[in-house]
Amino acid sequence: MELQSRVEELEANGIALVGISYDSQQTLADFSERNGITFPLLSDAGSAKIRQYGILNTVADEGLGDNPSAAAVAAYQQFVTVTQENDRFKGIAFPGTFNVDAQGRVTARFFEDFYWERNTVSNVMLRVGAGGTPVEVTQVSIAHLDLSAYPSDTAASLGTRFAVAVDITPKAGMHLYAPGADGYRVVTLTVDPQPFVHIEQAQYPSSEIYYFAPLDERVPVFQEPFTLSVDVTTEATADARPTFAGKDELSITGTLEYQACDDAICYNPVSVPLSWTVALEGFAPGAPRP
Repeated sequence: MELQSRVEELEANGIALVGISYDSQQTLADFSERNGITFPLLSDAGSAKIRQYGILNTVADEGLGDNPSAAAVAAYQQFVTVTQENDRFKGIAFPGTFNVDAQGRVTARFFEDFYWERNTVSNVMLRVGAGGTPVEVTQVSIAHLDLSAYPSDTAASLGTRFAVAVDITPKAGMHLYAPGADGYRVVTLTVDPQPFVHIEQAQYPSSEIYYFAPLDERVPVFQEPFTLSVDVTTEATADARPTFAGKDELSITGTLEYQACDDAICYNPVSVPLSWTVALEGFAPGAPRP
């Protein structure tokens, strides 16, 4: 449903949508008609393609087998559903998204283990460098760089995976060290932990090689504008729901740390405190209900 609400925006960014599931053609046709889905939904009856892609959720088979172990039942409730057991769940895929270019090559993929987790459209678009929904941006200008901090989404449901990001523009003549610059302070974006909020490792874009003639060395750096982002997921489990009950927003804090250098001087390290806020709206599709 979120994808359908963003179809025009995605198409404007050159992104076409196709959904694939193990449901029958009739089931998908009925769903499309009821919900006004205009992009293609393809039926992989028997889960042949799901198996070929290596994304079959085998936990469903194990949890629904004869005399399943307690561990298999627990895994079924965690990775499939907490609702009543049903053979219909056999054959489902782990939820995810493939980005495919015009030559049919997979250029990116976004997958989750837990059925209640979903990447937001804005997060996927941020990761592939496409435009996103306008959000509130915090702008900071300091001696060595300008930055803009923002979340990928203005709002998120429990279980959706969004991102907190920082656009960084080094000042003229400045560079920041990128991962792989051994012996130098690499620019880092960290997000502070909090209960029932999953925080992933920061995502870095490609860097460039900087040649420092006095030492005859080459190191990876960022000299042009770039973006750092960290994926964040609000857990939608039964244990997590009381923590978020009654809250209409989620506040996230973190820090950008860097040391800027030019061709002659490396300046003192800098630590910039950051914060992001997103509204909390209900539950993600497929998430367990109270």
